[in-house]
Amino acid sequence: MECHSCSRRPFVLAAAALLTLGVAGAALAEPFQIRVVDSETGRGVPMVKLESVNGLVFYTDSNGVAAVQEPGYMEQRVYFHVKSHGYHYAEDGFGNAGQAFDVAPGGEATLEIERENIAERLYRLTGEGIYRDSVLVGEETPLDNPVINAGVTGQDTVQTALYRDQLYWIWGDTDLTRYPLGVFQSTGAVSDLPGDGGLDPSDGVNLRYFTGEDGYARAMGPIVDDGGILVWIDAMTTVPDENGEERLVGRYETLHSLSEPIGHGVLLFNDDEEVFEEYAALDPDDAWRHPKGHPATVEDGGTEYLLFPRPFPVARAPARLEALADAGAYQAFTCLAPGGEMDGAESPVMRDGDGQLVWAWRADADPVGQEEEEVLLEAGLIDESEARFQLRDADTGDSIELHRATFYPNAYRDRWIMIGVERYGRSFLGEIWYAEAPTPTGPWTDARRIVTHEDYCFYNPAQHPYFDEDGGRIIYFEGTYTHQFTGRDTPTSRYD
Repeated sequence: MECHSCSRRPFVLAAAALLTLGVAGAALAEPFQIRVVDSETGRGVPMVKLESVNGLVFYTDSNGVAAVQEPGYMEQRVYFHVKSHGYHYAEDGFGNAGQAFDVAPGGEATLEIERENIAERLYRLTGEGIYRDSVLVGEETPLDNPVINAGVTGQDTVQTALYRDQLYWIWGDTDLTRYPLGVFQSTGAVSDLPGDGGLDPSDGVNLRYFTGEDGYARAMGPIVDDGGILVWIDAMTTVPDENGEERLVGRYETLHSLSEPIGHGVLLFNDDEEVFEEYAALDPDDAWRHPKGHPATVEDGGTEYLLFPRPFPVARAPARLEALADAGAYQAFTCLAPGGEMDGAESPVMRDGDGQLVWAWRADADPVGQEEEEVLLEAGLIDESEARFQLRDADTGDSIELHRATFYPNAYRDRWIMIGVERYGRSFLGEIWYAEAPTPTGPWTDARRIVTHEDYCFYNPAQHPYFDEDGGRIIYFEGTYTHQFTGRDTPTSRYD
C-alpha cells in the first residue's frame, strides 16, 4: 500500500484485443468491463464488490477491473451495488450505493469511488486470479504470472529479507489448487529488487516460488520430530556466521494446532538445498529470549543488535548467528530492577535516587511493553507520563492496543515509524495504524488509523522498507486479508 500523503503518478494501461469464449454450443459474449478507480488518483481499485440485484457478485482485480460475462445481462441495463473496505460510494435517496450500466458485449464503463483510508490499496501479491478480469478483457498486466503461480490460491503472514541481492519471501499456511489441504510447513519465493530487474513496487512483485517437481509451491520449513503438524517461520533476517559470512536465518515454531505450540528454535537457510534447517532448538518455556516478528537493525555502544517486536521492540540480541541461539545473549528493554519479573502490583519497578523511573536494556529482567505497562499503571507503580508504549488515537484519545507491528527508521521523517494492527477495534484484527517515535523504544504516543475493514481481518502487517521511494516519503506495506477469525461463513472470492 502507498501512503496517502504521498504524491501520485499516473497508471497507464494499454488497450488490447477482446476475448471470446465458447460454451455449450453457443458463443459467450465478450465481457463488459467495469473499471473502478480512486476518485483522487484515477488508479484502479482492487477488491471492490459489485453485486447485482439478483445477487451475482463480481470483485475488481488488481487493475480495478471487473469482467461481466453473464449472457442474461447483455443488452440490458444492470444495476450493481458498490462496496469496498475503506472506500465509499455515495448513496441515492433510497439508501442504495451503486450504479446502473448499459451492459453490452465488449463495452466498458468507469466508476469513481472515494477513498476513506489514508493508505491506498494497490494490488494483491499472492493467490489465484490476481489479474483474472484484466486477462479476460485483454488488458495489459505487469506480472509474469497474472492468474496463477505455482498453484497458490492463498497464503498467510509474510516474512521478507534481503539476501544476496535478492528479496526472499516466506509465508505460513498456503492453499493450493490441487487439494483442500495445502502446505503447512511454510512456503517461499524470491524476487528481484526494484531497479535491479524487479518491478516498480507500485506495479507489483514478480515472485519466483520454490517449487517441487510437480510445479507446486513446496515446504520450506525444517523437519522437526516433535509431533508438530504446523511449522511456521518468522523473524527472517540476515546475520554473519562465525566466519563472517552472511547467512539467512529465522525462527521456527511447531504447533499441533493454533492453540497448542510445541517447540521452537533458530533456523539456517541451506543455499544448496534451498530449504531451512534447524540450527538450534530453544527453550519452549522461555517467553522472550528468541527471535520474533520482523527484526530491525540498530547499533548501540558499538554493537549491532536485532530488535524483535513483541509487538513493541522490547527484546534484542546481537546480530550474530551464534548469539541468536544463546539465551544469555538476549536483552529486554525494561523498567524492572535487575532480576525483576512481572508480578502485578508486586512488580519490582526500578527508580534512581531522585525517584526517576529507570528504563534500560537488561539481560536479567522481564521486558516491559504495552501490556506490561498497563499492569504497572493500573497498580500505580508508574505514572502515565513515564509510559513509553501507550498508543492513543490522535483524533479521539482512545487507547490503541496492538497485536502485531513492524518498526523501521524512516529517512524522510527522521523518526522510527510503526505500522501495526489493532487487537480489537472496529473490526477484529482489521484496523491498521501508523505512529512515529524518536527511538524504537519510544515514547510511542499518538497514532492514526490508515486502513479500516468491515468485519474482516487484515492482520500481521509487514512494511517493506527496501521499497521506500522519494527518500522514504512513499512507503509500502502488506497484510493478510482473511475471514478466518471473523465469524463470516463466506470469504471474499480470490482475495481471502
